[in-house]
This record gives sequence, structure tokens and C-alpha cells, in this order.
Amino acid sequence: MQEYLSDRLVRIGLGILVIGSGPLLGIILLAEIGVWPDPNPNPIGPGLLFFFSFWPGVITLGLGIWRVWTRRHSPGDHITL
Repeated sequence: MQEYLSDRLVRIGLGILVIGSGPLLGIILLAEIGVWPDPNPNPIGPGLLFFFSFWPGVITLGLGIWRVWTRRHSPGDHITL
């Protein structure tokens, strides 16, 4: 796990996902427990932030995981299930 978190692409992908989805998920959570002033919010701004940041974050995270995985497994290694 530490090897994955030390990779730059993995950290960037996680950062994009947290920053992009955090506000929307926070509003949903706060509205659900009753702390948000509007019980049925329609957060356009955080929704657009989530929409435009989700797939770039997932793709960047996937590329980072793939890069670490290929670095860990040399071409001569055999994968056993």
C-alpha cells in the first residue's frame, strides 16, 4: 500500500477525487442528517465540480496503479491466481 501511495500519479488521482467529490458528498451527508439548511438541496456548483473531476481522477488513479503494478512485476514474472 505504501508503494502505491508513494507514486505521484496515485496521489494526484486521489487528490482530484477527494477535492472534486468532497463538497457534493459533504452537502449530501449534511442534508441527510439534518444539519444543512435546505433538506432537499440542489447543489449545482458542487455537482458540476464532481461531474468534471470524477473521470479524470479515476483515470489518473488507474494509470498510477498500473504504473506501480508494472514496476513491481518484472517481465519475467508469472502471475499466479
